[in-house]
This record gives sequence, structure tokens and C-alpha cells, in this order.
Amino acid sequence: MFDESLLRTKNNTNLIKNSKRRLSVFVFILFTLLFSVVNISSQTQWSKLKTEPFRGKQDDVFFVNPNVGWYVNGSGKIYKSTDGGASWVKKLDQPGTYFRAIGFADELRGFAGNIGTDYFPKVTDTTPLYETSDGGETWKPVTNIKGPAMKGICAIEIVRKPFINAGKLDYKTTIYAAGRVGGPAFLLKSEDGGESWQSMDMSRYCAMILDVKFFDQKNGVISAATNAAVDKSNALILTTSDGGKTWTKRYQSNRPYETTWKSSFPTRKIGYVTVQNYNPDKSIAQRVVAKTTDGGKTWNEINLVNDFNVREFGIGFADEKRGWVGTTIGGYETIDGGKSWKPVEMGKAVNKIRLLKTERGFVGYAIGVDLYKLDNFEKSAIPMTR
Repeated sequence: MFDESLLRTKNNTNLIKNSKRRLSVFVFILFTLLFSVVNISSQTQWSKLKTEPFRGKQDDVFFVNPNVGWYVNGSGKIYKSTDGGASWVKKLDQPGTYFRAIGFADELRGFAGNIGTDYFPKVTDTTPLYETSDGGETWKPVTNIKGPAMKGICAIEIVRKPFINAGKLDYKTTIYAAGRVGGPAFLLKSEDGGESWQSMDMSRYCAMILDVKFFDQKNGVISAATNAAVDKSNALILTTSDGGKTWTKRYQSNRPYETTWKSSFPTRKIGYVTVQNYNPDKSIAQRVVAKTTDGGKTWNEINLVNDFNVREFGIGFADEKRGWVGTTIGGYETIDGGKSWKPVEMGKAVNKIRLLKTERGFVGYAIGVDLYKLDNFEKSAIPMTR
């Protein structure tokens, strides 16, 4: 006789075994995901470096390799590190100079930009650009500039193109220096590694230049503003395809009290630019970032955060999806190309974010009120150093 109760018992036993098996699989997957999240979090943690205290926002940092780098600030000081930022030595202390930008072609040859007079108080130095040929041990004014006098500098861009020189690998170095906040707008260019310079008046295209990016000797992008009076200004982005001889407007915001600030191009096609808003109307709280997916030809605005207290400064992307923005109240991070952002501890008023490729992944530096560092050990290609 067929025993239905026995069949039901066996079925229940199998059901319990299957349920336990599924539960075990679920717990395993859950712990794997949690471990991955913890691991990712540990990889993206910015750490504060020990530097000399400074009141206010510091503006630029530059590393030529994971160990050797420099940073500058508005009190006329330049510091150097040879151990990846663990310690710093002051190389120049020049009161009256406001160092806004710094860039190096190699471990010896470098340039530092001064914002100039008639903008910030106590700035008395009218020399826009300084140079070093001994790794920052000594600095001197750049004097071999042809063209109209430049008021000040907010950004320096160095492009190195490899070529064969008498059977050896060498580099042709082109340097761009641009400024400034509050105007007037000028662009400096050197096609021989800083031996000679040409100054270009950019007032026909913009009133301020806040950042400059060149992909090669011909193609570049300028982050700018339409008016020196901030209450009348729109954020503005320009591009060139002839080495800076002519420029084309590619983006202009439709709101007053706005300027651009800094740019980051993780690839030749994908780029991001921070948009600053100074509108005193507290109902105007939405903050945006400009994004391009075609190398700067067209731009769209993506939302960062709806917070009146936020003012954007520096920006840096490690790849097309993952990047950071510095603001007055702290940093923001995205891992989906700007679709969503979350707060991240990387210091306040981060003005510049530099990303440098390493053998194990990349290292990042973020300078503002303080200087922060990010070590990332992922085996991913980082095709840029800014």
C-alpha cells in the first residue's frame, strides 16, 4: 500500500535541505558583496598630509612622479616633497606674491604662476610667471615674453610630445599659462620648453580664464567667464584646433553670477568642468557640472547637489565614471559619470585635484585648506595626470 505520509515527509525533508542550501548561497553572496564594498571604500579613502598650516584656500599641487612634487599658496610659498608627500620642505618664501598655479616638465624644469596685483589685498608682485631649472631649489622671473603684458596666471598646462632625436627618445615640450580670475584674460604659450614665450590677448573671446587644458600642440580647451563683473558673468567654455590662434565658444551658462573653474579630461572625449555660482539669492541652490562626451564640442549640465552653501572648485576624474569635486564644504565623489554624487572626506575648498598613474593604479592629490592624498591600487589604466 502506498504511504502518502512517508512521501510528504521525504518531500518536506528535501524542501528543508534545498532551503538551507539556498540560504547558504545567499549568505555567501551577501558577505562577498559586503567585503567588496569595504574593499572599495578602503581604496578610495583620502588621507590628510602633514603640511604647514595656512589660513584660507591653497591653490595648486603638481607631482612629476609618485615621489617628487611641489605645492604653492597665496602667501608666496613653494614647498617640495621627495617622499610622496609624507614630508615637505619650503623652497621659496616670497611675501607679496600669490602663487596660483604650478607645473613641471620633468624633475628639474618647472614654472609657477602669480595671480598679480589689483585683485587680492597685499599682493604687490607684478611678475606673472616664474621658472626653475634645478627642481625648485631656486626661482627667477620669466622675462623673455613677447606681446602684450599679462596681468596674472591661474593655470599652467604642460604638453610633452615624444619624438626621435638623433636615435634617442626625446620630448617636445609646449607650455601654456593662462589667467586670470577677475580679468583681464591672457594666454601665454611657449613652443620650446620655456626658452621663449608669446602672450596673447584673449579679451575678444572671454573676460576671465580660470583653467586651460591641451590634448596636444593644436587642440585645447579653456574654462572661462564672459564678464569680469561676476553679477553679469556666465560660465564659458572655449576650444581651439590651431594651437590657440583662434577659439570657438562651445558652452555658455544662462545664469548670472557664474564662472567656470577647473577641468578634468579622463579621456580625449570625456571631460568635466566645474561651474561656480555666486548668486546671493538663496533660492538659487542647484549646483551643476558641465560634461562633454565628444572632446569639448558640445556640453551638458549634470547636477551635483542642491545646496546654497556649496561652491565648486577643483575637479578630477580617474576614468570616465569615477571622479571627485572639491567644494567650500567638502568633497563629492561619483562612480557613475556624474549621475549621482556622495560626500567624501577630502578637505574643504579643494582647488586642484591631480591624478598620477602608477604601476599599481594611481595616486591622487587634492589641495585646498589642507592637502590630501589618495592611493589606489587597482590595476586600471589612468591615461592622464590631471
